[in-house]
Amino acid sequence: METNQNDQAIIERIKYLMDELRYKQVEFAQKIDINASNLSKYLNGRLPVSQALINRIVVNLGVSKQWLEQGTDLPFAKQVSTPTLAVPTVQLANQGTPVYDIDVTAGSMPRSAMFTDDRIVGWVDLPGMPSGSRIIKVSGDSMKPVICNGDYVAIRELTSMRHIFWGEIYVVLLDDYRLIKYVRRNQDPNLVTLRSANKDYDDMDVLRSDIREMMIVQQVLHIDTRI
Repeated sequence: METNQNDQAIIERIKYLMDELRYKQVEFAQKIDINASNLSKYLNGRLPVSQALINRIVVNLGVSKQWLEQGTDLPFAKQVSTPTLAVPTVQLANQGTPVYDIDVTAGSMPRSAMFTDDRIVGWVDLPGMPSGSRIIKVSGDSMKPVICNGDYVAIRELTSMRHIFWGEIYVVLLDDYRLIKYVRRNQDPNLVTLRSANKDYDDMDVLRSDIREMMIVQQVLHIDTRI
């Protein structure tokens, strides 16, 4: 069965999502609640891409339908909800997403020293959170009202900086700073523009070559630790 051009483009975007979210086929099928063998048939072009498949990806993963169907917009253009969660400071069982005793916007600690086991202060069992995510604290008001002082964010490290979801929020590690900003496309391909949500802060243009690491913010968490 020959796959039409539009279906093939959607399949490539699905594969892109799997790669960026680090999901294997079985795990991706579980996340969107379909049979793994059927997902394989979709990806191999043996089943035509259905509206039901598209809707499952959009609803379960928060993906932009416009991007998935047409390739325009941002992959994750939908705003992610910000639930209030209670996180214990000590939890014996390693379940869910680890919470690290790190203020992502304070200091210039290298990535290698950030995510060590001794910095884990608990876990959050958050439905739909991709494997490999980490939860860290944010201070300051440059991203207010989207991210407020004391909020936490669930982040995932990028495997490559070749693919940037323009307009999404990232943690950006430079030699001397750790910043959390919207990352915008710059007219100069050697630069990226870092933008705050707070209008009192000016844009920053930084060289791509100066960026050591990037981590995409997957969810903003207003965490209540008063337990």
